[in-house]
Amino acid sequence: MARAYFGLGSNLGDRAGHLAFGIRELSRHGLLIARSPLLETEPVDCPRGGRFLNACVCLKAPCAPRELLVAALRIERARGRRRHHRNEPRVLDIDLLMVDDLVLAESELTLPHPRMHQRAFVLEPLAAIAPLAVHPVLQQSILELRHRLPA
Repeated sequence: MARAYFGLGSNLGDRAGHLAFGIRELSRHGLLIARSPLLETEPVDCPRGGRFLNACVCLKAPCAPRELLVAALRIERARGRRRHHRNEPRVLDIDLLMVDDLVLAESELTLPHPRMHQRAFVLEPLAAIAPLAVHPVLQQSILELRHRLPA
């Protein structure tokens, strides 16, 4: 079974409730082995909407990465997410960040997530659950990547 890392975020409505729903539903697709504390952050590239709540989880998952992506998108839709415009406010956003050391570049799925190393709202909660996990392209730990971000 693979270790799959997900980032979750919400900036609309019951943010903590939306994240709890997402984590609970993701847990149906593997064994939840780690969950970060919730982190409140300013929106990045999201011009409207309020502050985000973010979290990361790690699952031991028997599914292929594409199946995990499909599950994440299905969970978002079940919570009411509709994708009309890029970077719009979100009830629930679930990103598949990494799956073990897999490197994948396809039209629907890129692993590791192409911008995760640039985002404190990903690296901060991910470092809480997997500080020594290594980004398979950059060959740096999550903790090292977090420390390289500007203050």
